[in-house]
Amino acid sequence: MVKEGSKIDTNFTLDIVQGGEQQTKKFSELLTRPTVVSVYMKNNTGSCDKQNESLAAYAGEFDKMGYNLMAISKDSCKSHMGYAQKLGINYILASDPDNLFPKATDSIVEKKMYGKTYEGPSRSAFFIGTDGTVKGVIEKIDPKNHAQELMDKIKTLS
Repeated sequence: MVKEGSKIDTNFTLDIVQGGEQQTKKFSELLTRPTVVSVYMKNNTGSCDKQNESLAAYAGEFDKMGYNLMAISKDSCKSHMGYAQKLGINYILASDPDNLFPKATDSIVEKKMYGKTYEGPSRSAFFIGTDGTVKGVIEKIDPKNHAQELMDKIKTLS
Protein backbone atom coordinates (compact mmCIF):
# COMPACT_ATOMS: atom_id res chain seq x y z
CA MET A 1 0.00 0.00 0.00
CA VAL A 2 1.31 3.43 -0.95
CA LYS A 3 2.41 5.58 1.99
CA GLU A 4 1.43 9.14 2.78
CA GLY A 5 3.85 11.58 1.17
CA SER A 6 4.51 9.31 -1.83
CA LYS A 7 3.80 10.53 -5.31
CA ILE A 8 1.82 8.19 -7.58
CA ASP A 9 1.88 7.84 -11.35
CA THR A 10 -1.10 9.84 -12.61
CA ASN A 11 -0.40 9.25 -16.30
CA PHE A 12 -3.17 6.74 -17.02
CA THR A 13 -6.57 7.10 -18.60
CA LEU A 14 -9.97 6.24 -17.13
CA ASP A 15 -13.50 6.31 -18.48
CA ILE A 16 -15.65 8.30 -16.08
CA VAL A 17 -19.27 9.25 -15.52
CA GLN A 18 -19.93 12.71 -14.16
CA GLY A 19 -23.08 14.79 -14.36
CA GLY A 20 -24.81 12.14 -16.45
CA GLU A 21 -22.10 12.20 -19.12
CA GLN A 22 -19.41 9.70 -20.03
CA GLN A 23 -15.90 10.99 -20.72
CA THR A 24 -12.39 9.64 -21.06
CA LYS A 25 -9.79 11.53 -19.03
CA LYS A 26 -6.25 11.18 -17.81
CA PHE A 27 -6.24 10.68 -14.05
CA SER A 28 -4.01 13.76 -13.73
CA GLU A 29 -6.75 15.86 -15.38
CA LEU A 30 -9.19 14.85 -12.63
CA LEU A 31 -6.92 16.30 -9.94
CA THR A 32 -8.14 19.89 -10.34
CA ARG A 33 -8.05 20.21 -6.55
CA PRO A 34 -7.36 17.74 -3.71
CA THR A 35 -9.30 14.57 -4.47
CA VAL A 36 -10.73 11.76 -2.36
CA VAL A 37 -10.68 8.46 -4.26
CA SER A 38 -12.89 5.76 -2.75
CA VAL A 39 -12.30 2.26 -4.12
CA TYR A 40 -15.19 -0.19 -4.14
CA MET A 41 -15.79 -3.55 -5.78
CA LYS A 42 -19.08 -3.59 -7.69
CA ASN A 43 -22.23 -1.57 -8.32
CA ASN A 44 -25.49 -2.88 -6.88
CA THR A 45 -23.99 -4.98 -4.10
CA GLY A 46 -24.69 -4.59 -0.38
CA SER A 47 -21.55 -3.05 1.10
CA CYS A 48 -20.70 -1.12 -2.05
CA ASP A 49 -24.18 0.41 -2.10
CA LYS A 50 -23.78 1.48 1.55
CA GLN A 51 -20.39 2.98 0.73
CA ASN A 52 -21.76 5.03 -2.18
CA GLU A 53 -25.00 5.98 -0.42
CA SER A 54 -22.87 7.45 2.35
CA LEU A 55 -20.78 9.41 -0.17
CA ALA A 56 -23.83 10.60 -2.12
CA ALA A 57 -25.48 11.93 1.04
CA TYR A 58 -22.44 14.08 1.88
CA ALA A 59 -21.01 14.91 -1.57
CA GLY A 60 -21.82 18.61 -1.09
CA GLU A 61 -19.83 18.68 2.15
CA PHE A 62 -16.70 17.43 0.39
CA ASP A 63 -17.15 20.17 -2.20
CA LYS A 64 -17.43 22.79 0.57
CA MET A 65 -14.24 21.38 2.13
CA GLY A 66 -12.44 21.94 -1.19
CA TYR A 67 -12.23 18.31 -2.34
CA ASN A 68 -13.20 16.50 -5.50
CA LEU A 69 -14.89 13.18 -4.82
CA MET A 70 -14.40 10.07 -6.94
CA ALA A 71 -15.49 6.46 -6.49
CA ILE A 72 -13.76 3.84 -8.60
CA SER A 73 -14.58 0.24 -9.50
CA LYS A 74 -14.22 -2.24 -12.34
CA ASP A 75 -17.80 -1.57 -13.50
CA SER A 76 -18.40 -0.19 -16.99
CA CYS A 77 -19.57 3.36 -17.59
CA LYS A 78 -22.89 1.97 -18.78
CA SER A 79 -23.34 0.34 -15.37
CA HIS A 80 -22.14 3.54 -13.66
CA MET A 81 -24.74 5.62 -15.53
CA GLY A 82 -27.64 3.59 -14.12
CA TYR A 83 -25.98 3.34 -10.71
CA ALA A 84 -25.50 7.12 -10.48
CA GLN A 85 -29.14 7.67 -11.35
CA LYS A 86 -30.33 5.03 -8.87
CA LEU A 87 -28.35 6.45 -5.92
CA GLY A 88 -28.42 10.14 -6.86
CA ILE A 89 -24.65 10.27 -7.34
CA ASN A 90 -23.28 13.56 -8.65
CA TYR A 91 -19.58 12.90 -8.05
CA ILE A 92 -17.22 11.11 -10.42
CA LEU A 93 -17.67 7.38 -10.93
CA ALA A 94 -14.60 5.94 -12.65
CA SER A 95 -14.42 2.68 -14.57
CA ASP A 96 -11.12 0.88 -13.98
CA PRO A 97 -11.37 -2.71 -15.31
CA ASP A 98 -7.57 -2.96 -15.57
CA ASN A 99 -6.95 -1.86 -11.94
CA LEU A 100 -4.80 1.07 -13.06
CA PHE A 101 -5.51 3.08 -9.92
CA PRO A 102 -4.92 0.18 -7.49
CA LYS A 103 -1.66 -0.57 -9.31
CA ALA A 104 -0.60 3.09 -9.01
CA THR A 105 -1.34 3.02 -5.26
CA ASP A 106 0.05 -0.49 -4.70
CA SER A 107 -3.30 -1.52 -3.24
CA ILE A 108 -3.88 -4.89 -4.91
CA VAL A 109 -4.41 -7.40 -2.12
CA GLU A 110 -5.07 -11.12 -1.75
CA LYS A 111 -8.75 -11.93 -1.29
CA LYS A 112 -10.75 -15.07 -0.64
CA MET A 113 -14.27 -15.87 -1.78
CA TYR A 114 -16.04 -19.23 -1.84
CA GLY A 115 -12.79 -20.98 -0.98
CA LYS A 116 -10.87 -19.44 -3.86
CA THR A 117 -7.94 -17.07 -3.50
CA TYR A 118 -7.45 -14.22 -5.95
CA GLU A 119 -6.00 -10.72 -6.14
CA GLY A 120 -8.06 -7.55 -6.37
CA PRO A 121 -8.17 -3.93 -5.22
CA SER A 122 -8.53 -3.25 -1.52
CA ARG A 123 -11.64 -1.41 -0.32
CA SER A 124 -9.77 1.70 0.70
CA ALA A 125 -9.68 5.47 0.27
CA PHE A 126 -6.92 7.81 -0.82
CA PHE A 127 -6.49 11.56 -0.47
CA ILE A 128 -4.53 12.73 -3.52
CA GLY A 129 -3.09 16.21 -4.02
CA THR A 130 -3.20 18.03 -7.35
CA ASP A 131 0.36 16.92 -8.11
CA GLY A 132 -0.32 13.23 -7.39
CA THR A 133 1.06 13.25 -3.85
CA VAL A 134 -0.76 10.94 -1.46
CA LYS A 135 -1.88 13.12 1.45
CA GLY A 136 -3.68 10.36 3.35
CA VAL A 137 -4.84 6.75 3.20
CA ILE A 138 -7.61 4.78 4.89
CA GLU A 139 -6.59 1.17 4.28
CA LYS A 140 -9.84 -0.47 5.35
CA ILE A 141 -12.99 1.58 5.15
CA ASP A 142 -16.32 1.27 6.95
CA PRO A 143 -18.90 1.22 4.12
CA LYS A 144 -21.85 2.42 6.22
CA ASN A 145 -19.98 5.36 7.81
CA HIS A 146 -17.60 6.03 4.93
CA ALA A 147 -18.35 9.72 4.37
CA GLN A 148 -17.89 10.54 8.06
CA GLU A 149 -14.57 8.70 8.29
CA LEU A 150 -13.37 10.58 5.19
CA MET A 151 -14.40 13.94 6.67
CA ASP A 152 -12.69 13.07 9.94
CA LYS A 153 -9.49 12.22 8.04
CA ILE A 154 -9.65 15.46 6.03
CA LYS A 155 -9.70 17.42 9.28
CA THR A 156 -6.37 15.82 10.25
CA LEU A 157 -4.85 16.72 6.87
CA SER A 158 -5.64 20.44 6.99
